[in-house]
Amino acid sequence: MYRSLLSALAIGLAASVVPFSAAAQEAAAPLNFGIISTEASQNLRQDWQPILDDLSRALGVKVTAFFAPDYAGVIEAMRFNKVQFAMLGNKSAIEAVDRANGEVFAQTVNADGTTGYYSYISVPKDSPYNNVDDLLKNAKNLSFGIGDPNSTSGFLVPSYYVFAQRNINPKTAFKTIRGANHETNILAVANRQVDAAVHSSDTLERITARQPEIASQLKQIWKSPLIAADPLVWRRDLAPDMKARIKAFFVGYGKPGAAQAREKASLAKLTLGSFQESGNAQLKPIRQLELFKEKTRLEADAGMPGEEKKAKLDDISRKLADVARS
Repeated sequence: MYRSLLSALAIGLAASVVPFSAAAQEAAAPLNFGIISTEASQNLRQDWQPILDDLSRALGVKVTAFFAPDYAGVIEAMRFNKVQFAMLGNKSAIEAVDRANGEVFAQTVNADGTTGYYSYISVPKDSPYNNVDDLLKNAKNLSFGIGDPNSTSGFLVPSYYVFAQRNINPKTAFKTIRGANHETNILAVANRQVDAAVHSSDTLERITARQPEIASQLKQIWKSPLIAADPLVWRRDLAPDMKARIKAFFVGYGKPGAAQAREKASLAKLTLGSFQESGNAQLKPIRQLELFKEKTRLEADAGMPGEEKKAKLDDISRKLADVARS
């Protein structure tokens, strides 16, 4: 009996140790923070590193920046748990939520306290084109730079507001069209490698601060409606305690305290003022925008059989209703 009691006690102790060890091991495991490549990774790494160093100290684990050549690379890394949390655009956050077990937990706040940014189309400062309609009238003779297909401000927003609403296919409208990140598009316009290009307002702000001579070569001829500020997304299966500490760090960063001045200086390099709590509801307008864009495209497709078109339009209407109820 005594031997049986010892065996039972040993089994009970073993059972209690295993989850504790697993939890301790998870807490000590390094984390990767994904950053979308809106500009050169070298610049982004330099600007983000002080914040990630502070985050590493706050969490007690090493946090490393993860960069990929495009948005899809960060999303796929999150999908396979090579990235545990990331700063994304709204469109890429939808992909992360739908395909990579992601969940929005915070969003950026600009230095002036606003929670949004804009998509621009810029041309060289001496271009004869002063608005987007003039540009489109001459598109057959012009080269155009657009953003990554998973970019909100670089692709989705201009695709809908500039092209879909005018029933224009940019791939056939322009003489040539090429995709690149925001910084590359700005440099391409400044260096007259393209006649016009899309980019975000926040990337232009950073380039204006670093390279004012480049920014001065551009003229903005189109500005989008306000786009919700970039969300921060984590994997839903992160440990609850780790989630709580990550959220507390970001929401508290740059707020009143002993380190406020230093933290504000780090945020300023990213043209940010702070972070605030958010959730997946932030993505609703972008989901609706994508569906409206597809609806507009289908309605303009004269070659699609009527029954097939009706079925697809009905499906989009159902999805729009689902989004509205969510």
